[in-house]
Amino acid sequence: MSTKGKRYGNQTPTQSVILPYTESRAQEAIEFYHKTKNESYPWQAELLNDIMAVDDDGLWTHQKFGYSLPRRNGKTEIIYMLELWALENGLITLHTAHRISTSHSSFEKLKKYLEKSGYKEGDDFNSIKAKGQERLELYRSGGTIQFRTRTSSGGLGEGFDLLVIDEAQEYTTEQESALKYTVTDSENPMTIMCGTPPTPVSSGTVFVNYRNTVLQGSVKYSGWAEWSVEDIHDIHDIDAWYNSNPSMGYHLNERKIEAELGEDELDHNVQRLGYWPKYNQKSVISEKEWSALEVTKLPKLSGQLFVGIKYGNDGTNVAMSIAVKTADDRIFVETIDCQSVRNGNQWIINFLMVADIASVAIDGASGQNILAAEMKDFKIRTAPILPTVKEIIVANSLWEQGIYQKTICHADQPSLSQVATNCDKRNIGTNGGFGYKSQFDDMDIALMDSALLAHWACSTTKPKKKQQIRY
Repeated sequence: MSTKGKRYGNQTPTQSVILPYTESRAQEAIEFYHKTKNESYPWQAELLNDIMAVDDDGLWTHQKFGYSLPRRNGKTEIIYMLELWALENGLITLHTAHRISTSHSSFEKLKKYLEKSGYKEGDDFNSIKAKGQERLELYRSGGTIQFRTRTSSGGLGEGFDLLVIDEAQEYTTEQESALKYTVTDSENPMTIMCGTPPTPVSSGTVFVNYRNTVLQGSVKYSGWAEWSVEDIHDIHDIDAWYNSNPSMGYHLNERKIEAELGEDELDHNVQRLGYWPKYNQKSVISEKEWSALEVTKLPKLSGQLFVGIKYGNDGTNVAMSIAVKTADDRIFVETIDCQSVRNGNQWIINFLMVADIASVAIDGASGQNILAAEMKDFKIRTAPILPTVKEIIVANSLWEQGIYQKTICHADQPSLSQVATNCDKRNIGTNGGFGYKSQFDDMDIALMDSALLAHWACSTTKPKKKQQIRY
């Protein structure tokens, strides 16, 4: 927007889900904030209005709220406004961050705001300054705030009214399972997450998943707001700067952004324009690792084919892949197909009847025994291997090792590459075993599972010794 010739950033979110409300506590929080001699920007006041909305019973309209902005816009100031209000109203707050430096900085900032509001340490409030475990207490109200870095166990056994997740793009599922129950006993709990879109090195998935479910309208008592671009923009697109950065014209300006510009277009779009990449940022197999295994032409192959067949965990699809050793002692893998189980097994049988096969490994309780029986009916000489859970764990470990040690190679099939570079680990058994799962509902991990089964069969089968006849 433009005011008296000066240009300001877009003051309203580019995308949001705000539940209907008629009343908010935000003005109370803003008045406490103004006592610190700071002024809130219009976008901060409006967003806080949505966050602190209450229903007819005085309960938070949004029991959980997440918001995302590009860096250096002052998104944490909204948290400080809310936390000052919480202190004044006797609430117990846990403020968490990914880094010790961020957590400590927030503690120092809020302590300074109390002092600028006229409160004296020792007389009016108490502070504990142990790094990573800081604490503020306002004597008059009894309100407290603890500042901590997140761990997978931090917060267990403690209760809070307000849970703050700063640097939410780094918030992991393990940390969430340790923290989300800490506000359960509160009569009026709130969890607030703020951050930026994840970068390729971000470790968290909770923020991404929360955004997706709220935007799809599939979660109750939850709100979301973001300033972002939907598609990649030219880094010199000044209109996009103003669209995604509401603090432009206040403490942010064009000159400061010009000084940031580099050659990394994606990084600029994520960090400065709030772009949410469409691909997964936290695959346990990275695009770089997978691409390093690609061959541009088929290597010289050695020996028979090893077949892996996987029936999906949900019983919807069945996938088949092959593995074969190469002359330079690697294992080449390729997917044959992934089809709906409604199509039957004949396409699998047809392949097995004509291919030169050393062994066939079949996994998936929903179909392995049926296929094994059909193979017998069609007189396929190769008896199928039905791996145990222990063997499946070994197969997954061998796949991971093969990727790290670059003993696997592939021809970059789009379907296999897409699933492989958008997967996560899941626990199997009780002794630290793992399998893989897809990060997206429309990608079936059975595709990669069939490839790793074929790889396992290929890598664990010893070559047959040639019979020697002596006279």
